[in-house]
Amino acid sequence: MSHWRDISLFVALAVLWGLSFPAITVGLESLPPLLFAAFRYDVGAVVLLAYTVLRPEDWMPRGRDDIVAVVGGGLFFVAGNGFLFLGQQTVPSSVAAVIQALVPIATALWAVGLLDEHLSLSSVLGVAIGFAGIALVIRPDPGNLLAGNTLGRLLVVLQVVSVSLGGVLIQRANPDLGRVPMTAWAMLVGAVVLHLGSLGIGEAQFVSTIGPVALGAIVYLGVFSTAIAFLIYFTILATHGAFETALVTYLVPIIATLVGVFVLGETLDVLTLFGFSLVAVGFVLLKRRALRETVNSLSATGGL
Repeated sequence: MSHWRDISLFVALAVLWGLSFPAITVGLESLPPLLFAAFRYDVGAVVLLAYTVLRPEDWMPRGRDDIVAVVGGGLFFVAGNGFLFLGQQTVPSSVAAVIQALVPIATALWAVGLLDEHLSLSSVLGVAIGFAGIALVIRPDPGNLLAGNTLGRLLVVLQVVSVSLGGVLIQRANPDLGRVPMTAWAMLVGAVVLHLGSLGIGEAQFVSTIGPVALGAIVYLGVFSTAIAFLIYFTILATHGAFETALVTYLVPIIATLVGVFVLGETLDVLTLFGFSLVAVGFVLLKRRALRETVNSLSATGGL
């Protein structure tokens, strides 16, 4: 894979995921959150399953490890995104995207508890700085967590916690099933869970017709920022590994913020930007060894 193709895939993934946050904001104007999230993963699951069926590799989960990965991924990695849709009812898309930068840090904490990994002193400091940054983004009122959009921001943090847990559970299960079919089945499980949640809180009564804007948001999220984005994600992951792939998390908020500010008229305050900077610093401290190895590798191959 050429150097420029690598960069193109990296930027494409950041754009596809970055645009998903404004798309959610637009869709929520006419769709209830959990049903909207369910529609997204309905479409994503169908597209990815169709893709895997047409390929020669095995696409059916068979053993216990496969089932555990699909169920764990479906419940936490996919259905957990319902909290994002709930949160974005009051949280600007740019802020929601900034909070996503916490995912690699939260993943490291889950790995300590579930994969018996260990954190060095500098890694612990990185985690602490990352959470301090997110605290600046949320700025909760201890006396009233329901005040303003604090609850919405906490719901987005809950989504981060769920998604990072789902990723670690999949890794712990160590499935034999390929990443793409495993993700497709997990999306199907997650979509069913989201539909049940939507049905349980009576969201269907708030939907009369799905207009072209809402339909466009569903199609974009399901096809482009879910199915196609995950295919790109797995391509980058197979080529460059988890660390470089995780770096896209820090480009996504930039894309989301540009669209949110210039298209949706959102605003982003200085404390939120500073909080995002702290999360990025925390990530560097947490992954400093992988960062050093990546820089050395690029220097040796002439990539820098």
